[in-house]
Amino acid sequence: MPATDPNQPETSKSESNQDPIFTAQVEKLHRLTVYGRWALVGLIWLFVGLPSLWGLRSDISLMLAEFTWASLRYTLSLYYSPLPTMGLFFCIGMTTSVLVWQSRNILFGMPAEERNRLERQVLRIRQQGESHPLWKWICQ
Repeated sequence: MPATDPNQPETSKSESNQDPIFTAQVEKLHRLTVYGRWALVGLIWLFVGLPSLWGLRSDISLMLAEFTWASLRYTLSLYYSPLPTMGLFFCIGMTTSVLVWQSRNILFGMPAEERNRLERQVLRIRQQGESHPLWKWICQ
């Protein structure tokens, strides 16, 4: 029998398979996680992406005036404007990671490990009750 953490609430297979309310709460938590990730990406684009694009505005206008591969390389080179370029790459990377994560969940279904994590979190929210910050979004 595998060792369990005494601080973690137990997830019973019968509860997760037969209780439609519990399943709906897990789906609500997953949906809330998706919204939270996209909100984080939006904030990153707002506070990192826009200033990065503003820092690259002269290079971008030069590239748009006469597009060549050399101008694209110049615009995205870390040598001439490292902070705006790294900020833009960070925003693109975060957006791509959330897109890949959500696409994997849509195409292949949620992995069992992630579903178990969400189920444990729902059980902790239920156990803590109304004092938990996510109670009103998950359990009501």
